[in-house]
Amino acid sequence: MPDDFYRQLVSGSRRGPVSALLRGGLQCAALGYGLGVGLRNLAYDVGLRRVERAGVPVISLGNITAGGTGKTPLAAFVARWFRTRGVRVCLLSRGYGAARGAANDEALVLERQCPDVPHLQHPDRVRSARIAVEELGAQLLILDDGFQHRRLDRDLDVVLIDVLAPWGYGRLLPRGLLREPRSGLRRADVIVLTRVNQSTTAAVQALERQLAPLCPAAPIVSVAFVPTRLVNASGDECELVELADLHLAAFCGIGHPEAFAMTLAQVGLLPADCRTYPDHHRYAREDIDGLRQWSNSLQAQALVTTEKDLVKIGVDRIGATPLWALEIEARVVSGEELLEKKLAAVLRTLPDVGSAAEQS
Repeated sequence: MPDDFYRQLVSGSRRGPVSALLRGGLQCAALGYGLGVGLRNLAYDVGLRRVERAGVPVISLGNITAGGTGKTPLAAFVARWFRTRGVRVCLLSRGYGAARGAANDEALVLERQCPDVPHLQHPDRVRSARIAVEELGAQLLILDDGFQHRRLDRDLDVVLIDVLAPWGYGRLLPRGLLREPRSGLRRADVIVLTRVNQSTTAAVQALERQLAPLCPAAPIVSVAFVPTRLVNASGDECELVELADLHLAAFCGIGHPEAFAMTLAQVGLLPADCRTYPDHHRYAREDIDGLRQWSNSLQAQALVTTEKDLVKIGVDRIGATPLWALEIEARVVSGEELLEKKLAAVLRTLPDVGSAAEQS
């Protein structure tokens, strides 16, 4: 099912008897999905399913909805926080969307942003954790997209919630985008609200009020994703203002394309058109040819995309048109002391570097 069609369907914006029938079918599937999720969580809660320890601290970054909430820039932020304090960090992820034997887009972006942090991708995160500790000498593991992966024990559960689309249309998969009921947030140690710079203060405060009874013990941290510059596949840099007066076209294949369009507008980059692809889209030759023809028809002077898309395409130009990616950095807007307190508590459990926590 095409991504745009699916989102229109589950959001209710696509009307008509056929759409209503499809939503009914998805709701039936969601009932079965919800039952499976509930039984699985119960098995872990009562100890029927075994939880594995990695032997070193584990920080999980996850979410409660499917789609992009901004885990990649936050993973880079947390990894750099520990690296500056002398901790050997390793990232673990499932590798969703990767071609056989290759890294996926998130891993490629993190390699650019954190070149000294190894990243292991495998569906069996317990196996990856053993390799990271025993073969790479990792002192701390960051488990990407780990909130529902309960088999690997964690010392800190950080859950990201996108303030632009916090509840996945309010229904479980596949009828909506919720991976589990909101009550699952009781397991969270920290809640991170993302993209707060693209929302209103009133909307953020309303969401905080909704979260209060769901996870009363978890501090709430607000994070903005701030564009810093433009980069190309060769590593060249370009200031944002250099493209502001050009005739642009943009494209992306991410979980929240609307957020990308909003970010471009906020920094004064107003493309004539923005083409979207499904999340984790693998660009084939026909896609590149289509982008070339499309940009030529628009007479675009430059193409702008996301880092996740750029690392998969790997060229500086599409046809004769320069290709740039918007580099994004996570910045804590509020709750920085609360977040650092949680990270420092994990740092103190590391005997070789624990003294550094007192200086952070």
